[in-house]
Amino acid sequence: MNVIIQSNLKTLQKTRALLSILTNEELSNTTVAPYYSSIGSHIRHVLDFYECVLNIDCDKRIDLTARKRNNDVETNCEIALQYLNVIIDRLNGFDCDIEEKVIVIDDLGLGKTEIQYTLGAIFAQANSHAIHHYAIINYILDRLGIVLQDEDFGYNPTTPRPEINLN
Repeated sequence: MNVIIQSNLKTLQKTRALLSILTNEELSNTTVAPYYSSIGSHIRHVLDFYECVLNIDCDKRIDLTARKRNNDVETNCEIALQYLNVIIDRLNGFDCDIEEKVIVIDDLGLGKTEIQYTLGAIFAQANSHAIHHYAIINYILDRLGIVLQDEDFGYNPTTPRPEINLN
């Protein structure tokens, strides 16, 4: 298994740890300003992104606009965990050449467009995208007073970490 897929799997394992400490009410809580989004909506969004990538068609096309948007994933920890497990299982079985060219369909704000990628590039984007959403989730966790015992949750490995002096 190549390092890009391994990195994605490591990142996704953080979702499992998160879901293990949340209640359904905490998962679906939309009271945190300024966006009033829930932890569950971010988890669902991340997993939908992976689902799109893993649903590459026989013409080597990946449509990032074809998301499931299953609202039950946003409100039920067990359903979210089941969806996560499906994605992790599919990634574990995904045998690919990371240099293989693919066409990614996305909407960048001006309608759908097609962009040439490699499989490695789209999986690197998926990993960074997940970490970005973990940062937002971390903000929501903080405002809800929920502590996740993972100091790296929501931090990109390349982001310098400030030294905090609590004295």
